[in-house]
Amino acid sequence: MTEPQDKIKLFESQQVRAEWDAEAEKWWFSVLDIIAVLTDQPDYKKVRNYWKWLKNKLIAEGSQLVSVTNQLKLTAADGKKYLTDVADTEQILRLVQSIPSKRAEPFKQWLAQVGSERLDETVDPELSIDRAIQNYRRLGYSENWINQRIKSIEVRKALTDEWDKAGVQRGQEYAALTDLMSRVWSGMATREYKQHKGLKKENLRDNMTNTELVLNMLAEVAATDISQVRQPEGFKQSAAVAQEGAKAAKAARLQLEKSTGKPVVSKLNAKQLAQATIDQPLTVQKGSRKK
Repeated sequence: MTEPQDKIKLFESQQVRAEWDAEAEKWWFSVLDIIAVLTDQPDYKKVRNYWKWLKNKLIAEGSQLVSVTNQLKLTAADGKKYLTDVADTEQILRLVQSIPSKRAEPFKQWLAQVGSERLDETVDPELSIDRAIQNYRRLGYSENWINQRIKSIEVRKALTDEWDKAGVQRGQEYAALTDLMSRVWSGMATREYKQHKGLKKENLRDNMTNTELVLNMLAEVAATDISQVRQPEGFKQSAAVAQEGAKAAKAARLQLEKSTGKPVVSKLNAKQLAQATIDQPLTVQKGSRKK
């Protein structure tokens, strides 16, 4: 398989890690995430134990499903990549038949839709952005936050393009640079940041406030601009550039905290952000007049 492209798919608001294999032109899905969806089980330890039991059961029954299961490095809750069992669409459909679940039929429809969307997005890349916007709206995010989040994806892509040019390896080195930038500008490593917000598997950026997103973007934009001028080679030089870019965001954070008297790095996560938007009272701004 060629180097797959990381993606997070949503089934009824539950995250399913998936990787697109460009050479084979198919998706690889995390088996554990699929089982978590089908069993509606949030406890990942119980999900792992269920998969272990199911594998033994399938082997005893003479099923070939376990033997054809692959492994890929997928991003875990701590932001690092670990080898985990994955299966393609055909294998997942066979797996669904082995798990009693009231979600089986809607999940099959979702699986078919994911495959169809990938073909559509190959023809028209803007569709992937439109679908991301729809997903965020469905999850209750404000329009202002959604605009910032979509922009942050563009900013991140520009930075990773620079890393690619410098020869930085996808996966562990990408994660190390991201972690470095987070420590410098926010004062927390990625894992600490997620723990601060009470997150496990969830995407950190999807749980940032507007201000956090903007400062994270500032770090990445600054690093991209510096990289384009200095043209670093390899991980070490790229790390120096990443650190310098993140320092610009750190300076902005410290100045803002001094001006407002409150920390920028918030404990609010996506659910709390959405609820805060719903609960926010309508107020008339000072200086405005009723017409």
